[in-house]
Amino acid sequence: MSNSTQSTKLGGGGRGRGGRGGGKLRGRTNDSPEVKLSKTLSWLLRHGAQSEGLPMREDGYVRVDDLLATPKLRAQRLDLTQLQNIVAADAKQRYSLVSEPGADGAAEAWWIRANQGHSMSDVKMDLKPILAAKDVPMAVHGTNMQAWKLIEQNGLSRMTRNHIHLAQGVPGDGVISGMRTSAQVLIYIDLQCALDAGLRFYLSDNGVVLTEGDDKGVVHSRFFSRVTDKHGDPLAGWTPAAEEST
Repeated sequence: MSNSTQSTKLGGGGRGRGGRGGGKLRGRTNDSPEVKLSKTLSWLLRHGAQSEGLPMREDGYVRVDDLLATPKLRAQRLDLTQLQNIVAADAKQRYSLVSEPGADGAAEAWWIRANQGHSMSDVKMDLKPILAAKDVPMAVHGTNMQAWKLIEQNGLSRMTRNHIHLAQGVPGDGVISGMRTSAQVLIYIDLQCALDAGLRFYLSDNGVVLTEGDDKGVVHSRFFSRVTDKHGDPLAGWTPAAEEST
């Protein structure tokens, strides 16, 4: 990433201008302070920049000084060292934190972004294209039984996000990011079939397989090669589209 990237203010507003909720952290009542801080950081970088008046570049990076000045984080007195520790300790490698020299000899500045999961349509991540199924070991989406009932009928939708998230493995196989460990249903994508049909897939910096889906933001169920429960057993009641047509 170069400091020549324009600092487009996708978040609008000036530094630290508060949005809804003021300095209150996001999260459930019974979440620990650390979990609430993590959820707030993730929300700011993926979804909340505009409402919090946080300037964001087109590549998803925000200046750390601006981030720490938002009311939600300023109230926690979070500093750069603590932020560096949070990023380094994040098991899912959700963030990229870099320093860049300032323009015209100005002092270096620290920048941070979420590696995936944005709902802001103006964010254009520099993602590595996946050109063939052999580029990754697998592409699998984890979900729960309630969501599966809708997915079975309507396909996988990116909903309000920019991409559908897929993992390169399943919980227990060393997968770092792209799937919750609580997933009850595992949906395996026939990646080559989807690529051949014109769907585009990418790889994020932390190894998550991303796709925008079709022109409606959906990966149709005909691209599901198999669906299992969390133990790897075929999910009762589901038949691959190829078998249904025979």
